[in-house]
Parts: sequence; structure tokens; C-alpha cells
Amino acid sequence: MRVLENKSLNSEIAGYIGKLLRDNFGKGPTSVYVSIKDPFVSIYLKDFLAPIERLLVGQKNYHKVEETRDLMLEELIPEIKANLRVSADLHIKNFYYDWSLENKTGVLLGVMDKNESCVRQEFPAFTNKEKLEEEMIKVSEIAQKAPDHLDSIYLNNRTLVMERKGILTELEKELIRSGNEEQLILSKRQLEKRLMDLKIFESILGVHIRDVFVDWDFYLDISYLILIVEPK
Repeated sequence: MRVLENKSLNSEIAGYIGKLLRDNFGKGPTSVYVSIKDPFVSIYLKDFLAPIERLLVGQKNYHKVEETRDLMLEELIPEIKANLRVSADLHIKNFYYDWSLENKTGVLLGVMDKNESCVRQEFPAFTNKEKLEEEMIKVSEIAQKAPDHLDSIYLNNRTLVMERKGILTELEKELIRSGNEEQLILSKRQLEKRLMDLKIFESILGVHIRDVFVDWDFYLDISYLILIVEPK
């Protein structure tokens, strides 16, 4: 299992992802940034917006674009997992993804299979980690409920990941059982991003935040929130 940053490997994965998206969306991202740090593989996309999507975004029809992209990614994820397993010996169990349509950016976050990955690396603490997590708990409490577990880690100098477990309310669980998963995830993405006061988060971290992404696995009751920041 390869867990250390490898520029050649990262470049190979970036090229594959860029071509795959271009072949399936008609236009791929201009830039793809890959970071591998067990148990995560982060893929950050820049300047990714197809012509028809640009038209829908101009009409403020964000949900239609996100719904289409989510459906497309559901089809592509098995292929991406298989490619990374064969070409890079990366065994991805789950992928999480989200988009910032106005910024024309997106992120895919792969979480490796614990049975296949090496022993998880110890991630160093960073300045104001506890304050950051306290602020995130406040947002979570307003949007749904405080998570049973919360941890935050820097994958690199531009990517901060926050993992939350046990975050769904009983009402949300009932909506999921009733088949409202896609509408719920679109609404929760919008709500959480609106509730986050980025100035507070920037003050805590001492960086400028470029992008915020969030996704859930409702059946595992886990969420990943990714902040893309200006490198120090």
C-alpha cells in the first residue's frame, strides 16, 4: 500500500481523473491536485464547469447541476476505485465529493479500506485545533446535532479534513428511509455552508479559506468537511 506523497504517482492519478471527467462531462478540469496520506486520497479540481452547466449556474439552477453530477459520479466511482487499486495499489472503500459551482471547483475524497491500508499515520496537531472543532460543533448543533465524534487533520498545507461521526437526527434518518436521500444531501450541503461564518474559521486557522466542501454517507452516519485554504 502506497501511503506517502509521490509526485509521479500523484501526477498519474491527476491525469487519469482529468481525462475521465473530460470524456464523461465534455470538459475536464484545467487543474487537478492529488494528495495521498493514509487513509485519505484527496483530489481537488479547478476550473471544472461544462458549457451546459455554465448556463444552468448562470440561471442559479445549482441543484440541477449537482443532481446530474452526483448521478454521474455514482456511475464513475466503481471505475475510479478499480483504476486506483490496479494502477496505484490504493484500496478505496468510500468516496465523498462536493462542488463549488460558483468557483468552478470540486473535490473527491477517497477513504481507504482499513483492512488493506497500512497502520494509520499519526497526524500532528495544529494551532487552535480544539477551537476549530468547538466552532464546528456549534455549526453542527444548529444544522442537525453535535457529532458523537469529531477529528480534524491537515492532509497537506492546503487541505484540511474534518471527520464527523454520529451526526444525523432521527428525523433525517426517517427521511432517508423514506427515499429522500438526494434531496436531503443537497439541502444539508447548502445549509451547512450558509451557517459557517468563514471569517471566524479563518481567524481561528490564520489562513484564507478558498473553498468549503461537505459530503455524507448517511448509512454509515459519517460526514467529511474539507476546507481548501491558502497555503502558508
